[in-house]
Amino acid sequence: MSAANGTSSHAQSEVPLNRAEEVEDLLTSIQNLIIPFIAAADEDAKTKHTGHGLQVKGGGPRTTLVEHHPPKKLESILQQEMEINEAAGGKDGLLSLVETILKYSVNTWDQGFLDKLQPGGSASNATAIVVARNTLYPETKTNGNGDRKFKLFTSAHGHYSVEKAANLYGLGSKNVISVPVDKAGRIIPSEFERLIKESKGRGETPFFLNATAGTTVYGSFDPFEALAGISKKHNMWFHIDGSWGGPVIFSTEHAATRLAGAHLADSITINPHKMLGVPMTCSFLLGADMNKFYRALTLPAGYLFHNAPVTNVDNIYDLADLTPQCGRRGDALKFFLAMQYYGSTHFSKLVANGFSNAEYLLARLKANGNFVTINPEPLPCMQVCFYYAKNGKLNDNADTNSKMTADIANRLISRGFMIDYAPGEEGKFFRVVVNGGTRNGTLDGLVKALEETAAELGY
Repeated sequence: MSAANGTSSHAQSEVPLNRAEEVEDLLTSIQNLIIPFIAAADEDAKTKHTGHGLQVKGGGPRTTLVEHHPPKKLESILQQEMEINEAAGGKDGLLSLVETILKYSVNTWDQGFLDKLQPGGSASNATAIVVARNTLYPETKTNGNGDRKFKLFTSAHGHYSVEKAANLYGLGSKNVISVPVDKAGRIIPSEFERLIKESKGRGETPFFLNATAGTTVYGSFDPFEALAGISKKHNMWFHIDGSWGGPVIFSTEHAATRLAGAHLADSITINPHKMLGVPMTCSFLLGADMNKFYRALTLPAGYLFHNAPVTNVDNIYDLADLTPQCGRRGDALKFFLAMQYYGSTHFSKLVANGFSNAEYLLARLKANGNFVTINPEPLPCMQVCFYYAKNGKLNDNADTNSKMTADIANRLISRGFMIDYAPGEEGKFFRVVVNGGTRNGTLDGLVKALEETAAELGY
């Protein structure tokens, strides 16, 4: 210890911290890789109307959208280029990894990415199930299911996350009852009530309905008002999975019809990272009465929670009392920042543009003569579902249609387009998901690419 100033010689010899400079250097270097990645997608958008994205030099068949390889080959490539080393790679090693990741990742900024609905609502849906059970049957929180044979109900077109949650929380996927839908992909209320009565007749306990705002296939919105009434009548929790279609609430034009009765739900899942373009993962589980969430999920843990038990959820600031999780990221901040940057009017326009783009694609397909569309009309959401059918005549063989759809979709990747497909009565069909940022020129190019690719394959 120095007598003069009271500091140790060890403290005086410590190397100064330079973390801020190090992070600034890394962020600048990584930004210099990411900005060209995004700029390439902007440049590629200029060519999409031709039905073919820009070809990019690379180790394989590559467009701006993706350098496409079968999974096994990609695994082999990445094992060579991303081998884990014992020694620290430092800045150069990190930048090399980022370059590799960008090179072999799908560039989702590209207009040709019209593929998957991103995940994220599964945890929200699962939480709703636990809250429902513990609220309606409080003894299950401590004693488990006991002798009760709990049953959950979901749309035949609903998301598989309900079955996963039933599996995860000990309810069993076989106890999820699929409710028939009409031709528009909406739950049939009379069928729902019939299945409830049959379940009760077997001595079971129906307790949860998962309705959907924007189904994964057609984008359909269930008849919420009728379903809410039936659920209340039978003492069931009424949940809406609005992971995809929930953000339609921002649309002054579509919210009133698509989401009529949604305010009657006990809980609703909404994912801004889908339709609204907020970085994922950003998923909300909203509840009509959050006190029920607290009572259903809070547990004593003195080593974590130091406040006295509360009776009003407004006084709760530790969200671990409201969710199954303990540690978690502040994902809500992403949506808050987006709202601050863009304003709510932006999201309203984004939703409106998405609906308009979907209708535009539908009109182009119907006018073409070589496609058979199968969506309910007007389109319930932003998916367009169709078969390729030369001269408008669909093949009678479902397997043939399935092969044709899969072959064309896979071949389109080399042109800079990625679209999805789903199983149907006549075989697998194309399911194109558009959004508010999709350009008409991109959709024109997609129709052209579909026709040309089908011809190349001899269909």
